[in-house]
Amino acid sequence: MKALSNGISLLEKYISIVLMFSMAVIVTLAVLFRYVFNAPLSWAGEVSIFLLIWVSFIGGSLGLKYKSQAAVSIVMDYLPLKVKQAVTVIGHVLMVSFLVLIIYYSFQWVLSPSVAFQKSTSLLLPMWIPYLVVPIGLTFATIHLIANLIEVVRGDVAQ
Repeated sequence: MKALSNGISLLEKYISIVLMFSMAVIVTLAVLFRYVFNAPLSWAGEVSIFLLIWVSFIGGSLGLKYKSQAAVSIVMDYLPLKVKQAVTVIGHVLMVSFLVLIIYYSFQWVLSPSVAFQKSTSLLLPMWIPYLVVPIGLTFATIHLIANLIEVVRGDVAQ
């Protein structure tokens, strides 16, 4: 599972680089066209929003992989090692359970007829494409959490 998580995180890093670079280029072009050429790009705002959403979900998944999410850990700092490990396992199990539930409903949502026939305003892009990041990002996050959970259960991670 750790190898799968590592492979996915490598893919996520490359996807994030491409998406961030694309977003920077599009926003720069939008500013240039609006203020220099006085001919705004009607699609630039929509595309940059979609790219930002994709980067956010992919980045959130990477944050779970590297355990860099925000946390208040003052109580955990004072717990004995075995209790800390048990609380961490319970927390991971709850998070994985929640993500599996959300993944199930997000796939239903993306595959629903209301999304299947919906088009974006400027590009007339099928909205299932930008919305697909929800189940993809959450699936990647779940894989990372399961890999982290296995490490905690095995005791491979310093608490």
